[in-house]
Amino acid sequence: MAEFVWTPSAEFRDRANVTRLMQRLGVERYADLHRISVEAPDRFWPEVVDDLGLEFFAPWERVVDTSRGIEWATWFVGGELNVAWNCVHKWVRDRAEDEAAVFLGEDGARASLTWAKLSRAVTKLAETLVDLGVEPGGRVGIYMPMSPAAAVASHACAHIGAVQVPIFSGFAAPAIAARLHDAQAKVVLAANWSLRRGTRIDMQGILEDALRGAPSVEEVLTWDRATGDWSEEVRAHPATLEPLALDSEHPYLLAYTSGTTGRPKGALHVHGGFLVSIAREAAYQSDICARDRVHFATDMGWIMGPWTVVGCGALGATVVYAEGAPDWPADRIWRLIEAERVTMLGISPTLVRALIPKGDPRTDLSSLHTITTTGEPWNRDPYLWLNDRVGGGRAPIVNISGGTEVGACFLTTCVTEPIKPVALGFPALGQDMDVVDTDGNPLRGEVGELVCRRPWPGMTRGIWRDDERYLDSYWRRFPGVWTHGDWASVDEDGYWFLHGRSDDTLNIAGKRIGPAELESAAVSHPAVAEAAAIGVPHDVKGEVAWIFCVAKPEVESNEALGREVGSTVAAELGKAFRPDRIVFVSSLPKTRSAKIVRRAVRARVLGTDPGDLSSLENPDSLDEIARVI
Repeated sequence: MAEFVWTPSAEFRDRANVTRLMQRLGVERYADLHRISVEAPDRFWPEVVDDLGLEFFAPWERVVDTSRGIEWATWFVGGELNVAWNCVHKWVRDRAEDEAAVFLGEDGARASLTWAKLSRAVTKLAETLVDLGVEPGGRVGIYMPMSPAAAVASHACAHIGAVQVPIFSGFAAPAIAARLHDAQAKVVLAANWSLRRGTRIDMQGILEDALRGAPSVEEVLTWDRATGDWSEEVRAHPATLEPLALDSEHPYLLAYTSGTTGRPKGALHVHGGFLVSIAREAAYQSDICARDRVHFATDMGWIMGPWTVVGCGALGATVVYAEGAPDWPADRIWRLIEAERVTMLGISPTLVRALIPKGDPRTDLSSLHTITTTGEPWNRDPYLWLNDRVGGGRAPIVNISGGTEVGACFLTTCVTEPIKPVALGFPALGQDMDVVDTDGNPLRGEVGELVCRRPWPGMTRGIWRDDERYLDSYWRRFPGVWTHGDWASVDEDGYWFLHGRSDDTLNIAGKRIGPAELESAAVSHPAVAEAAAIGVPHDVKGEVAWIFCVAKPEVESNEALGREVGSTVAAELGKAFRPDRIVFVSSLPKTRSAKIVRRAVRARVLGTDPGDLSSLENPDSLDEIARVI
């Protein structure tokens, strides 16, 4: 008999956004709605746009065009729109004085913006960017803590058709420089400082260091954390510039994600597809409505930051932004929910595991309607704690999974269906998902590769300046099928589960990073000749990095040197990515073509089957690894 942790009441099901969409399309079950969404996109997506009140300045001629192949599908062809109009400016017509965005400083400061004030702030900053010579398609970096000002920066770029490049606020200077340089950003919008765990972070100083490696940047516009405002240069503008009517396929967002090799990958998203896709997720999965109040513990540098800004804005919900660490003090996030009457909480499994030892919530969480979780697969006990102690068995956990390149969800809990513990639920609307074996054949009841067989509006339009890498990364393993890099399974009841990454990418506390970046940072230490980074399971963070290093000749490897290398990695990438262990060995396992076989290292550490090692030139290196750990 199937085990369910939550079942929707008739009242919950009747009022859900997804029920309204099912009624529009004449079906009664999610499975039938999903079938229409993948088999009849020309029927499904116009209904979504109309149901959610998304506004195009000019109508599209075709819903989807795959004439260049599904790898390069385009959506809402010929239509014109603007994300900033849909997420900010249009709400001024009827809700000018309603609260749109709230800022909660780690020091207790609170400030808010109405829709009218948010619209004026966006327009003033957009006008400033135009004065600085930013043109449609130009790249603008955003290096800020989660705050209404970060949303203003995002929407100001969209207002004029610039491409925003949000950067994780916890990155160190070299990681920031790498992304700004790859994007060839001309302007950066940045905070001068922020607070985290009671410490003042000199964001301006970190950015100044980064700009030495990003020569394309010509200007920096600064948001003053103390005053909560931009410079006089920005404030002096009249706020009269109308948002541009942009083609549906006009670039909107360049979001960087780490792969297993090479430099970080810039996933390119566009105005039409990203807006419609994210609004669909926020409405029909997280069940967010106009006037709801949403808090997502995230950062603009991860895809759930833009998801929050765009999804909530498109639906007219108020976003509560919180600076700093959500678990400092220990009950901060619970007090926030009570004080701001949050209706949808976004949280990661990692954060939940960190909160459990601090004790159960003691505040009033009755305002919660849904809880959205993402970032990594769940463990059962923390999931049940969140369901029982936070949601009270009343607010469903909407467990979703996708990625930066997906924009942002492949699999999701459905709030009109019973929920199984730790399950993802079902394929998201419009996503033709499958689980396949090594030959690409469908699998059920077994773990296999997660793939998508048809294009969808929110998919990346490629990796920035690297079409071949885009095709190699996602499309060429099974030609014409998107391979995502996750292990997944489908049980006998049709519920989907994730089992971690099928490639080498690490997921540290919900933050994805490629081993190549960790290894490059380690090798930047003058004593390190080679390095191999792997992910190792961790009770709180989900996964931590271990880096196996080969020292240069005549260098004595010891614990002190290991600490130095760990500090070098943290300085290069940020404290969040400090390796848990640095292990020195005399050699790393390599193929005859000199490729380091990370999976063999990880298997030896975890005591699992390493698979075929016939290509290894030096299998004895694995014996040494087994000894030293």
